[in-house]
Amino acid sequence: MTTPPPTKKIRIAIIGGGLAGATLIHSLLKQPHLSIHIYESASVFSERGAAVGLAINAQNALSKMGMAEVVSKAGGVRMNSSRTIVASGPHADDIIFDLASELQGLVVHRAELLKELLAPVPKEYGTNVEADAVIGADGIHGFVRSYILGKDHPATKARFAGFWDCRSLVSMQKAKEVLGEKYFEEQRQYAWCGDGGFFLHDVLDGGGDGAVSLFCLVPCVEVQDGLDVVFALLANTNGMALCRCVGSVMTSSSTSWESDEKNWKKDLDRSTLEAAFESWTNSPIPKPMIELLLENPNPQAFAQWHHSENAPTYTKGAICMMGDAAHAMTPWQGSGAGQAIEDSLILSTLLSALTHVSQLRTAFTASDTTCRVRSQLVVHSSLGTGNLMCGAGEDVGLDPQKMREALGKRWDFIYGVDMKVFKGGALRVFKELEREEGRGK
Repeated sequence: MTTPPPTKKIRIAIIGGGLAGATLIHSLLKQPHLSIHIYESASVFSERGAAVGLAINAQNALSKMGMAEVVSKAGGVRMNSSRTIVASGPHADDIIFDLASELQGLVVHRAELLKELLAPVPKEYGTNVEADAVIGADGIHGFVRSYILGKDHPATKARFAGFWDCRSLVSMQKAKEVLGEKYFEEQRQYAWCGDGGFFLHDVLDGGGDGAVSLFCLVPCVEVQDGLDVVFALLANTNGMALCRCVGSVMTSSSTSWESDEKNWKKDLDRSTLEAAFESWTNSPIPKPMIELLLENPNPQAFAQWHHSENAPTYTKGAICMMGDAAHAMTPWQGSGAGQAIEDSLILSTLLSALTHVSQLRTAFTASDTTCRVRSQLVVHSSLGTGNLMCGAGEDVGLDPQKMREALGKRWDFIYGVDMKVFKGGALRVFKELEREEGRGK
């Protein structure tokens, strides 16, 4: 027998119009028993984070929410294959591994994806509403996490993860001229692992004069307060082409980036980039990448932050958090967007099943039980993957065989989730919690 919907709409406020919040509201708009508002302070979206990678788990989650076509409308491009190569040291040019097309993700422009996700949402400004529940999708430095955990809880604040990135958008034509035509003959993703650094590029919007997504990881050692700290720079190129660079921390000590969460970017120049790559003496990759990075008229390095301390919960009463607010992570396994989308799948599944406002807390607890441990494992796995990809893995270095063995299984637990089973598990937890609460009354 089908449970009837509640006679009074359940009012939900989503704080934050980024990928997490936008995906969730899109998935819930057609639920007649819910009244949902989303709040975003930014009037426009920046190019930072211009390329979003959607791995197979994210694609499957979107499909389960009936949203696969949203990515297509946003210009998502499927990578035919991926090749990862050693770029410095005695094994330079050796292939670490190739990934077949069936394992490949999609790459899509972030602003275009957000535009499609939010297209059905009515625009209102200055509206005040009362809500029965609040979902914090307000990002890595948002307020909701502080409210749930407490201002002074050790897991509340995100920490500098040892990465800073710089991005520049250049045309596909420019990318071909500088990097070479051979890297763009097909929609293949290329990644180069070197001494303390990493590069990656892939097509962003289908070729032609469009965009290429380039990840660029740069080894950069600075001495601060007597401590050697390894950083990485992230860069963008190609008109729609994006170049992202990622690095890893080789010290557990704090740095000047951590003194203030607002201290998250620094000016970047040619000498800094050249110094960062100086150990890649036998690699042809840094020089053209530096040229592409400096196409940005105002190149800057942006700090990468993550939640290194596990939160004991993602919910408090009728308030919960999701996406980067809950589990900010480094980009090494390309899973930040995917985990936000998985959060949306589980929350939308549970909220769609509500019949009364009194069930909200139980739904949030079920979501926390289902998603929290998994997402936190990805946070820590991502950082470890970064160390390996930068040649900093203990007893691994830049030996391609050892890297192949160390990296080979790291994505299995991320990609291998059956989303139908994942959804079903969340509903079972919800129903069991409901039964326990009923027995306790």
